[in-house]
Amino acid sequence: MPTSTTSRSLLAACLTHALHDGYTDGLYAFLPVWQTQFGLSYAALALVRALYYGTMGGLQIPADRVLRNWSPRAALMLSTVLAAAGLLLMALPLGFAGLCTGLVVAGIGSSIQHPRASMLVTDTYGAASRRPLGIYNFSGDLGKAALPALVALLLPLIAWRPVLGLMAALGLAVLAALAIMAPGTPAARRAPGKTPAGRGRGGFGILATIGALDTATRMGYLLFLPFLIHGRGGGSPMVGLALALLFLGGAFGKFTFGWLAERLGVVRCVMLSEAVTALLVAGTLFTPLVPTLILLPLLGTVLNGTSSVLYGTVPDLSDGDTGRSFAVFYTSVIGAGGVAPILYGAIADHGSQRVALLATAATAAAILPLVLALGPYLNQEKEASCRPSRTVP
Repeated sequence: MPTSTTSRSLLAACLTHALHDGYTDGLYAFLPVWQTQFGLSYAALALVRALYYGTMGGLQIPADRVLRNWSPRAALMLSTVLAAAGLLLMALPLGFAGLCTGLVVAGIGSSIQHPRASMLVTDTYGAASRRPLGIYNFSGDLGKAALPALVALLLPLIAWRPVLGLMAALGLAVLAALAIMAPGTPAARRAPGKTPAGRGRGGFGILATIGALDTATRMGYLLFLPFLIHGRGGGSPMVGLALALLFLGGAFGKFTFGWLAERLGVVRCVMLSEAVTALLVAGTLFTPLVPTLILLPLLGTVLNGTSSVLYGTVPDLSDGDTGRSFAVFYTSVIGAGGVAPILYGAIADHGSQRVALLATAATAAAILPLVLALGPYLNQEKEASCRPSRTVP
């Protein structure tokens, strides 16, 4: 039964995740403005984006190593201070150099959030952390939906620098909430060796690969969905509706799949979701506009829901160092999210959009044998957890 303390810890992690994911996706709305303001080419614009995204993804492991002995409150507050400070630097009239410096500082802040907040949830709920991790995962989607929408509404009304200032102010509000809700003492470190070293290491490698391929499938489909809708005769409003339907299904999937994995088991749940993903991605190549729109919420459910199951499985295969495992896992999925659109785009350039979408379906299908290979590691972990512990006199 969750207590007020555990609920506050989960809420602290979720607020931080929602804010930082909202910052990450909210920056997309500024790209056209920055292109005009600073006279950037598309390639230069991509490099500017990479300053934030690359810093956030590349520093997950170092951030976990440096801050693992900090309290959750201190780590999450530092994360939020740096992210808000980065936005404030971008908001100041410091030219292009100020923009780039602010993106790097904000990326450093967001690199801390994922491993530290995930570890807070895991330490708070212990063996029952799968569903809370799913809720934590879902909270990021709430931020991705709310903050970019708010930015898009404000940019036509006021200049872009004040909008960034307001986003930084929102970070300060979350900072005040973290000071109250996040635990102020480091969690008791778990004894290493919960999973035998060889079993955990091999199983975790498979899990991280599955996470990377799952993310690659999702990012590949998102890249081509607007073109798919245009090819069916839909205009820009229809593209917006299609994305909304896909994200709505995705939010539902992230919220419910942790619960589903507890009933079906990880292997059967992921096998089902990836098989349905592969079928629906391929199926939308052959359906007219309206049936495609009808299928998108279901596709979004399986396309995004798997991630909650995978995040919830990280502690089971962590070799006792769960914080580092989360950092490595997030690095793999963020890296796949950055590289996959480039690879699928190259496939489309040298083949066709249809071939590229079939490649994304094949990526989801390629996960199936990996899930079967993961099964024995999960069974070994379950058996180990059921053995009576020995007390040392």
